[in-house]
Amino acid sequence: MHTLNENPNVESRNVISFLETVDVRTGERTILAQFDSLIEAPNWTSDGKRLIYNSLGRIVSFDIATKESLVIDSGYANHCNNDHVLSPDNAHIAVSHHTREDGMSRIYVLPLEGGNPSLITPIAPSYLHGWSPDGSTLAYCAERNGQYDIYTIPATGGVESQLTDTLGLDDGPEYSPDGGHIWFNSVRTGLMQVWRMNADGSEPVQMSFDESNNWFPHVSPDGKTVAYISYQKGDVDPGDHPANKHVEIRVMSSTGGEFRTLVKLFGGQGTLNVNSWSPDSSHLAFVSYQLKD
Repeated sequence: MHTLNENPNVESRNVISFLETVDVRTGERTILAQFDSLIEAPNWTSDGKRLIYNSLGRIVSFDIATKESLVIDSGYANHCNNDHVLSPDNAHIAVSHHTREDGMSRIYVLPLEGGNPSLITPIAPSYLHGWSPDGSTLAYCAERNGQYDIYTIPATGGVESQLTDTLGLDDGPEYSPDGGHIWFNSVRTGLMQVWRMNADGSEPVQMSFDESNNWFPHVSPDGKTVAYISYQKGDVDPGDHPANKHVEIRVMSSTGGEFRTLVKLFGGQGTLNVNSWSPDSSHLAFVSYQLKD
């Protein structure tokens, strides 16, 4: 690792970023750090000591105790977006990196402490979202033949498997802690809603039913609660999750039912793209934003 330096080749929104946590029981928010540039999508390490986020194309490790940010050496994978996931044993991180050749997102795996990336999905674009609890499989959203659907692939590379094939966008696939289900968001009903299916893609079930556009469901480590980000109906196209919007972080039971609004904030893209639950399921990490004058 080394100290964070700006990558001039990566475009950044003109915002101030606030790395925050929220107590899921009380709703109490805590600002851990403020950044004068764009950061996105924290992952919480399994030891509870670090948050892993992306900034300026790089993957960064934030020490919660010392508030120090260090870039993870990801080799040539230095144009990463906000779709990154830690392996269950926290030995590796999978990232979505836009290649220099065509600018399209592909998935790579590298050691969490830094090292050479290995290409997993040669076909592009591919946007990572989930890693199976047994460490064997990655789940991602990919555009193939003009349609975005959910796919899986062995974590070491190989042949991808298509799990969904519906009209409109299916995105954000993430495994339940027991590996039995994949949670995702789909626009198949006209609004973006939270869905769940078996890990092999069978038996999809709609889990949210409100008049919002709901994105990126994340299941808590104890398997009891699902958090997701919600855009107001009419504020965005159902198939889009832009930045700089007034959004909500909501939670619901993993068995379904009514949602509870946990946080209202200015954000959207970059706020909660990947699983950011604390290991004990008590807190969520997220990013809120403020536009610069």
